[in-house]
Amino acid sequence: MEDWQRNAANPDVVATIAVEIERIRSLDSGEVRALWRKTFKRDVPKALTRDLQVRMLAWNIQEQAFGGHDRATQSILKNYARGRPANARMIRRLMPGTELVREYQGERHTVTIVAEGYRWRDGVYPSLSAIARAITGSAWNGPRFFGLRTGPESRESARTPSGAGTGANGALLSASPQECPG
Repeated sequence: MEDWQRNAANPDVVATIAVEIERIRSLDSGEVRALWRKTFKRDVPKALTRDLQVRMLAWNIQEQAFGGHDRATQSILKNYARGRPANARMIRRLMPGTELVREYQGERHTVTIVAEGYRWRDGVYPSLSAIARAITGSAWNGPRFFGLRTGPESRESARTPSGAGTGANGALLSASPQECPG
């Protein structure tokens, strides 16, 4: 059993942490900033309100006692930080070089997956949703627009022997042979 598991099962540890969090909540702004500097060894970022400082200090205490996020949660948070969708699991399987092709109002749009994000026309975009918005002029779920939506519909789409396939809404997917799953 790991330390954090023992701590989570120990009512005394849980109670002690709850008391410490309440103590931090009762501190005035100057005391919270001082505790921040002591805990994180740096000044408080100017954009953080007192409430966010208290929440982050409380998280730090709980993380030390019970452990941090698991890898799956860290991956989701990293995707959000990069401006990518939370359901990036399907998109992460698309290797650089993969092309997504979608016809919209009679015009064919080709997006290439690159290490930095998604290349469309002469630009690199952080998300498929940004490209879908540029194409349509309105807010769209990018993976849905390009046929990558996860769920029953995506399971129904089939790949052709050449490695090309269709997404949930009929958008074409293509990849070089070494990038296609067996």
